[in-house]
Amino acid sequence: MGLVIIFAIVTILSAVGTFSALKNKNVLGIVFGGGSLAIFGWFTVMTIVYSGFPTAH
Repeated sequence: MGLVIIFAIVTILSAVGTFSALKNKNVLGIVFGGGSLAIFGWFTVMTIVYSGFPTAH
């Protein structure tokens, strides 16, 4: 469960960074922030789907 939390925090921070780069019209920031958002967002979703939810007892 800790891995999901770390991935989600990185995803949220990269979304904030990408939005900030869009506001400042920083092309390199948009590229790296958007790439990080896509990769870590995908890792977050896949980790939740495959091992993020604990089993019900």
